[in-house]
Amino acid sequence: MQAILSTYLPVLIFVIISLGIACTMLGTALFSAKQNPYDEKIYPYECGFPAFEDARQIFDVRYYLVGILFIIFDLEMVFLFPWAITLSKIGAFGFFSMLIFLVVLTIGFIYEWCKGALEWD
Repeated sequence: MQAILSTYLPVLIFVIISLGIACTMLGTALFSAKQNPYDEKIYPYECGFPAFEDARQIFDVRYYLVGILFIIFDLEMVFLFPWAITLSKIGAFGFFSMLIFLVVLTIGFIYEWCKGALEWD
């Protein structure tokens, strides 16, 4: 039992030091900063102007399609960089695997473009 506790001792020390530093930083900011809340400072805002409609309005489907397309092409970039770096090591199999991946993504992009998902009225 003593051996198990001694292996977790560094983790416990790390947690205690982390909490101490976090509490010290929060306390210092709380006590040293000038607290002067006024109406405009605590007013909720979004995009720099006051809300003019209900926050629970229905968004257009194209908003979500653009978000999904962003995630898809962002993931494509995440896969392309390591592939480009290790291309000399993975050989022809890796090259053609990524080529198939890019062709599938390109077909999906063309499909979305033809459906008009990227056009705003």
